[in-house]
Amino acid sequence: MADSREVMNIRQASQYLGVSPDTLYKYVGEQSIPAFKLGNRWRFKKSRLDQWMERSRARWNRERNGSRRRRGKLPGRSKVAPASRRHC
Repeated sequence: MADSREVMNIRQASQYLGVSPDTLYKYVGEQSIPAFKLGNRWRFKKSRLDQWMERSRARWNRERNGSRRRRGKLPGRSKVAPASRRHC
């Protein structure tokens, strides 16, 4: 996008984010994306969208890394049962 406006309409914001306008309307309806109405039209501030993308990426990374940790062995645990649980 050659024109880097601070305030964008639905079409401009959807191009900037790489999603369809329908997807962007869905996010607006879910109140999961920062937007405001100017008259009867939705507007998006580029700086707020950048912050939203960074938070979304950080949240996704935390969830991804957290679920990966839960799948593997827990740190500091060995396969040998403690003495109190051994059956000899």
